[in-house]
Amino acid sequence: MTFTQVTVEIFKTNVGNQQLANKIITDLNQLYPEYHINFDLEDCDKILRIESHSGIDVLGIINYSNLNNLKISRIN
Repeated sequence: MTFTQVTVEIFKTNVGNQQLANKIITDLNQLYPEYHINFDLEDCDKILRIESHSGIDVLGIINYSNLNNLKISRIN
């Protein structure tokens, strides 16, 4: 039996609605097709959760947010 390591990053965002969340997921899936991405907009921090088997480009995600006037910050 083999186990593959999954990397998970959690980000706090200012995303306020599902339509914007869906756009962000679409954009990030084009940039990073190997990522599994979802939002929890019910959480007070409007959580963006990203999973990957090949590592996560945290700086790329933050740069994407800056270019699109979003607030996305990594939660440690």
